[in-house]
Amino acid sequence: MRGNIGKRSHFRVTAAARLAASEQQACSSLATLNRPANPAFIDASSLRLDQALQLLQQAGVALPDVDSHSALWIQGVIDALCDLSSKDALTGLANRRSFEMTLEREIDRVARSGEPALLLTLDIDHFKAVNDTHGHNAGDLVIQAVARAVAQVVRPMDTVARVGGEEFAIILPNCATAFALVVAERVREQVAEQRIEIAPGQLLRVTVSVGGAFAPQWVRSSAVLWMERADRQLYRAKTEGRDRVCMEPQVDSMVSAEEKGLLFAMTQLETE
Repeated sequence: MRGNIGKRSHFRVTAAARLAASEQQACSSLATLNRPANPAFIDASSLRLDQALQLLQQAGVALPDVDSHSALWIQGVIDALCDLSSKDALTGLANRRSFEMTLEREIDRVARSGEPALLLTLDIDHFKAVNDTHGHNAGDLVIQAVARAVAQVVRPMDTVARVGGEEFAIILPNCATAFALVVAERVREQVAEQRIEIAPGQLLRVTVSVGGAFAPQWVRSSAVLWMERADRQLYRAKTEGRDRVCMEPQVDSMVSAEEKGLLFAMTQLETE
């Protein structure tokens, strides 16, 4: 009897050990299936970067002084290309693609925070006459001079972009409504004061027309509508005689503290 009990106990222990071993093997197999495969590393020396490097060299971009085709070097190439693709080739300002991305972010920020943001659009007056009279090289010099003049009178946090041939735009975050006209006039006057040398001993003076509009606070809107509102004011400045600033009348926000709290709660839920 005792022998039979011993045999049954031994059988139960052996069966339990086999079951545990089977479970361990199954878990190992499952872990192997769920484990991500080792990523395939790219041989950087096999990448065709000749054209990209030529573009960077033409733009005068210096790459990191490290081993070529190393991870740090490749990252430097990518960063330089991203930077190059966001700038206007003639002026070095933000290009239209970069400007539109910034405009989308800013109008979303204003809708969430209620902080003011001003958009100015500028157009060089009688620019076609400059090209027709003095040639396109002179026109390029004028565009570059206007770009430098505008960049000199804005804050580092502002975005200045060339959005068309002779058209520029400025995004000014956290710009109080009381200072909008002052800022716009400063830009206009800075351009008007320039004497641009388009040929040895030949100076040219140009002016700009400026239109401005604030992003709607605590209201969902779109970058396209914001741009259209500023452009309407620019068109008004052109039709009223050029070399002037026209601003859209700004209506102060009437959103209560309770409504602001609800808006913040809604935006937080949307981001979760």
